[in-house]
Amino acid sequence: MYDELTAVDVKKMQEELDYRIRELRPKLIEEVQTARAFGDLSENFEYKCAKQDKNRNESRIRYLERMIRTAKVISADSPEDSVGLFDTVVVFHEKLQREMTFRIVTTLRADAQKGLVSKESPVGKALLGRKAGETVRVSVSSSMQYDMTIRSIEKGEDDGSLSIRSF
Repeated sequence: MYDELTAVDVKKMQEELDYRIRELRPKLIEEVQTARAFGDLSENFEYKCAKQDKNRNESRIRYLERMIRTAKVISADSPEDSVGLFDTVVVFHEKLQREMTFRIVTTLRADAQKGLVSKESPVGKALLGRKAGETVRVSVSSSMQYDMTIRSIEKGEDDGSLSIRSF
């Protein structure tokens, strides 16, 4: 399966990848070599920490390379009157009897605590393409469903201000 990402997502990942390869990797390798010179590796805490940092960086590099290689680049364009990617949506949650605000984003930028909801989440799937005034059913599972009414839609754009998740 391919991750559907915007051109800005791919650009941000490429920038991070370049930084990790060109700047961070040489620095971490040097730290490992410096710590290794301290002596006995079995009791060398600095060496173990430096090695862990280097391995974490290498893991992130592999992750970013795979994400960039397998990404399916999508457009963030949507009709003016319906919910699309990067739009802010105010909904009324029927079950909780309260208003909630969400911004629909790509999976890499999702952060539920900040109201950034992935387009692939149950809420994101239910809202995408719908219009203000419509009531949508959010299906979390076959036994867990609830309704939300779209109160308003504020069109947004992928301005690059939202950071991508690390892991």
